[in-house]
Amino acid sequence: MNVFKTMLVLVLIAITSSCKKSKEAKVFTTEDITVIPKPVALNLEQGSFEFTGKTTFVTTDASQKEVTKVLIDKFKNAAGWTLSISERAPENNFIQFTVDENLEKEAYKLEVNSSRVIISANGNAGFLYGIETLRQLLPVSIESESVVSNEQWQIPNLSITDNPRYKYRGLMLDVSRHFFEIDYLKKTIDRLAMLKMNVLHLHLVDDQGWRIEIKKYPKLTEVGAWRVDQEDKHWDGRDETSPDEKGTYGGFYTQDQLKDLVAYAATKNVEIIPEIEIPAHVSSAIAAYPELSCHERPIGVPSGGVWPITDIYCPGKEHTFEFLENVLVEVMDIFPSKYIHVGGDEATKTNWEKCADCKKRMRSEKLENVEELQSYFIKRMERLINSKGKLLIGWDEILEGGLAPEATVMSWRGVAGGLEAAKQGHDVIMTPGSHCYFDHYQGPQNEEPLAWGGYTPLSKVYTFDPIVGGMTETEANHVLGGQANLWSEQIKTESHSEYMIFPRLAALSETLWSTKESRNWEDFSLRMTSMFKRYDVMDINYAKSAFLVMEDVKINMDTEEVTLVLNNEFTYSDIRYTLNENKLSENAIRYTTPIKIDKTTEVHASLFKDDKPVGVAFNTTIKFHKAVGKKVTFKEIYDDRYQGEGEFGLVNTLRATKNYTDGHWQAWLKKDMEAVVDLGEQTLIKEVIVGTLENQGPQIYFPTAVTVFVSSDGENYTEVGVEKRAYAKNPSFDLKDFKVSFEAQSVRYVKVIAKNLGKTPKGGNAWLFVDEILIK
Repeated sequence: MNVFKTMLVLVLIAITSSCKKSKEAKVFTTEDITVIPKPVALNLEQGSFEFTGKTTFVTTDASQKEVTKVLIDKFKNAAGWTLSISERAPENNFIQFTVDENLEKEAYKLEVNSSRVIISANGNAGFLYGIETLRQLLPVSIESESVVSNEQWQIPNLSITDNPRYKYRGLMLDVSRHFFEIDYLKKTIDRLAMLKMNVLHLHLVDDQGWRIEIKKYPKLTEVGAWRVDQEDKHWDGRDETSPDEKGTYGGFYTQDQLKDLVAYAATKNVEIIPEIEIPAHVSSAIAAYPELSCHERPIGVPSGGVWPITDIYCPGKEHTFEFLENVLVEVMDIFPSKYIHVGGDEATKTNWEKCADCKKRMRSEKLENVEELQSYFIKRMERLINSKGKLLIGWDEILEGGLAPEATVMSWRGVAGGLEAAKQGHDVIMTPGSHCYFDHYQGPQNEEPLAWGGYTPLSKVYTFDPIVGGMTETEANHVLGGQANLWSEQIKTESHSEYMIFPRLAALSETLWSTKESRNWEDFSLRMTSMFKRYDVMDINYAKSAFLVMEDVKINMDTEEVTLVLNNEFTYSDIRYTLNENKLSENAIRYTTPIKIDKTTEVHASLFKDDKPVGVAFNTTIKFHKAVGKKVTFKEIYDDRYQGEGEFGLVNTLRATKNYTDGHWQAWLKKDMEAVVDLGEQTLIKEVIVGTLENQGPQIYFPTAVTVFVSSDGENYTEVGVEKRAYAKNPSFDLKDFKVSFEAQSVRYVKVIAKNLGKTPKGGNAWLFVDEILIK
């Protein structure tokens, strides 16, 4: 009887334990699989595999062991386990690498059942990407730097067959305009690998800094790597630097640092491609060695923007080529990459046209013009690069004057250059500014940190396709892939750099890896929700711009009614709003249709999740005033390029943003704005407000004064007030309302004169931007 009781207890314990275990086992659905980029083929099966402290990695060589570190290190931090590596597979609970020579280089197969995980690949690239997929199948807490308690480290049973659509999937970091440390570059490489990106293009040379040690020419880093610190000024508003001023802002990488970086990147299947600019964007080199230019005058390393770029290498002098050949030999010794990027863009060749040495070269080489001289320059560099077993890449300007025989074109000025190069039989990497320039804004400019300009949101990046309409199959086969570019004129910190890269890099990774047919914005949006949580745990300062509520405002001038449309980038967002004094809460109105407004109204809106507002709230005030819909006449009409909403553009309640191309601004170049508003009848008024913008980069300046005059007959005007503002250097983008208040009086006509700065500090013509004249 006692034996029976004992057996019964044991059976009950076993049943209870089994029930408990089955309750803990997670049942996975397709919605739980949030891998980015999306695998080519995936079949979900019942059950799951659970990692434990005894899970073993089965490898056959040292390079495979290196790949396993991605997950072994993660589990050590997040679970506190030290997982083992073996050459023999145990009975169960293991991850095994299997070589399959029939798979392409970066392809992999992943087979998961409850007892083991098999990753098949041709080599380490595929094994790495299989591991990175496992990483994304695990809970996001796998990214934690400290032990996470009560986590189930389960992944679903499934089979995946995966391979990239394009073989070139890159990110360019500009480390010349602002310098970033090696540790940050390594972090970026890790994140590229997570998203199955395989190229880091380093822009190592530009006017504002030479970032690579060249032992034969030490002045390149002694002089060229440092500039006078003017970081408190707008990039394009900085003073010209004297060659006698010592630079203190900058930095450079030693050859040993770069060799270590290259070796590290290789373990992540990331190829580092160096860019050494030729023939322009090289003021830093000419500051170090003035004899490389046509004029040979000493110059300082520029602290900010340079335009036009006239201080460029002289192709008429033989020692220019000797210098560049010596530089490139050292560069190619550091970087084993297949490609060397030589820039080739934005060269203003006015000095070549005047240079006796250049003229002599053109005669001896029978060159018709300076465009052909640039082509000669690039072709000569290509012969050197090809002789070392490498290929040349250049921006699409290298097409001008004739393309070097084996050059690959990186098309940035749209896709036309890439299309032309492909027609000529050249390989192409597409990186159009419209979709791939990550120095552009990705959300409402008023809410965003400083960027270069333009608008490239997450959803737009997701529409990118390197193969463009009109390409033949042969031309399309020359398209190697695509690349994101983060130019760093406005990017001073690692945190800001992360903000501009993420999450847009995730969108780009999917456009370059996944099949075109599988791409779906709604599906990607859902998977990005998981990726955002992963970024949170990884402490990546990613942009939340896609969640921001944006407005589209229109006014019916006949009814003087405003229609306000609210949206964000995600299709099925829960946006709610309140009006005037009402606070955003779970009781806010769910936005379903455009909001009609016919009087001054405050609007507050936010994305909601679980009945709570999330992210930055949207706030705007639609201000109705006494000038709305009234006739406006100008002494000088606004510029054709910035017409706003036309006739009623300054009296329609619609306020503009810091984005001067948003369609709400009217602008005057060099001229003052003189506008007369006809109120239609005698009206009691006491204040006039003029909305303006300053962005000194593109030469937009606040007015130096706004003066208001009033009249009852439209002929005799009396000045009632002025607000003055003296010019001041301003590195930011700012909005300002000039307010002129006065004793209330009854008038019909209001004349407003906004005084244009006229000439910029550098001598160019100044812009004056105005979005609204409010009369109260």
